[in-house]
Amino acid sequence: MHGFPILSIMLAIPAVAALICLFLDAKGARWLALGATLLDLALGAVLWANFDIGGARWQFQESHALFGGFGWMLGIDGFALMLIMLSVFLMPICIGASWRAITERVPEYMAAFLATELLMIGTFAAQDLFLFYIFFEGGLIPMYLIIGVWGGANRVYAAYKFFLYTLLGSVLMLIAMLWMSNEAGTTYIPALMAYDFPMPAQTWLWLAFFASFAVKMPMWPIHTWLPDAHVQAPTAGSVILAGVLLKLGGYGFLRFSVPMFPQASADLTWLIFGLSAVAVIYTSLVALVQQDMKKLIAYSSVAHMAIVTIGLFAFNQQGIEGAVIVMLSHGLVSAALFLCVGVIYDRLHTREISRYGGLAINMPRYATLFLLFTMASIGLPGTSGFVGEFLSLAGTYQLSTWAAALCTTGIILGAAYMLYLYRRIAFGEIVHDDVRAMPDLSTRELWLLAPIAAVVLWMGVYPESFLAPMRNDAAALVARVAPAAPASDSQPTAGHAPAPAAHGEAH
Repeated sequence: MHGFPILSIMLAIPAVAALICLFLDAKGARWLALGATLLDLALGAVLWANFDIGGARWQFQESHALFGGFGWMLGIDGFALMLIMLSVFLMPICIGASWRAITERVPEYMAAFLATELLMIGTFAAQDLFLFYIFFEGGLIPMYLIIGVWGGANRVYAAYKFFLYTLLGSVLMLIAMLWMSNEAGTTYIPALMAYDFPMPAQTWLWLAFFASFAVKMPMWPIHTWLPDAHVQAPTAGSVILAGVLLKLGGYGFLRFSVPMFPQASADLTWLIFGLSAVAVIYTSLVALVQQDMKKLIAYSSVAHMAIVTIGLFAFNQQGIEGAVIVMLSHGLVSAALFLCVGVIYDRLHTREISRYGGLAINMPRYATLFLLFTMASIGLPGTSGFVGEFLSLAGTYQLSTWAAALCTTGIILGAAYMLYLYRRIAFGEIVHDDVRAMPDLSTRELWLLAPIAAVVLWMGVYPESFLAPMRNDAAALVARVAPAAPASDSQPTAGHAPAPAAHGEAH
């Protein structure tokens, strides 16, 4: 693979396909979009197969000078590899989920999704500061159109709210990037990750990046755009919004905030832990009282992403690896839950929980898969949810017992709202005749949900497949931030751990 520009090709495929889609009819656009996304998935598999675990930190690098110091610089580490794989895995599923649900302006819709794929992969692969910014912000545009054109009745309001919230935060990030490139004399991200910015500036830079990434995550209290966006977005829009676009904020913390501003990250860990603890408890309680299925899952996303932020700022390998696994797991599980909502919405055209009940009787295949994803969302051992949450909370506990204790309540509350949702939809008697007439999963719907179910179980049973590629990167990140790591409240002598006893010595 040396010298083969696989990342550029993975970006070119959706770009070219999106342009061609605009000149096709609805049927042609659907098949072209599906073919392009499957081709990118195949290239993603090649990328993963050729990734050298334990090799160089940055692999598949490409560098071409363009103009004015701006460069086309691409490359990935283990973190980026995993998130690119999540993107290319979910995209064909999104196209499949839109196959019959979208009937108007189909070529434009498919082009918007292909543009989203291009911008997501670009964000994870970019190694130039301003190239990253272009991809990161560019992802707003197709998602804005997907919500605003193909969304629900209140779609324009939701689209504007989504766009304005996320754009305003990023203006501060752009100013910070301009200052950083001037200070360090480079826009090369790996070089900036090793550069020691002066301490007074670190805090301001950290806050500028935080303004952007916290909105994208989204963190409490700037999460209010998310439920509106999810409720109004078409099913596939919700899948890719929850599955990948929320992860851009977590990736930003991982790539910029923690390694570039380690001292500021340590000084402001209390802010992250405080906001995350509130988010886990508050949004879980809000989810408990929701009557709209999409809103419930949207609020649960805020709670799960708070587990990501505490893990990223735990300053240890367990926490960081756990945070990335939670991102991957949540990307799969929330996507599957939104697909499950879409399946019954297509039949009854309502998301009101009270309209359903007893689906296990006439839709047993649907009820089985929905139960699996419910359990993964709760964090049942053997599913992807358990691995990530356990590692993330265990890493957090090493730094802050109170943050770990508060955020662990999210697992209990998560079980409460997800099991309550499942009981009201799947169990009990069928009261409404239209619910009784609903057919079980079609072959197409099974093809959408079964691959996600398989990966959720794979990640839960053998997480090493996903942990191994990023282990060295997590270790390098921990080594970078170790000198600044805050003292742990669970070890009063943090930083002065007693020497381990000699082998054979009594403990």
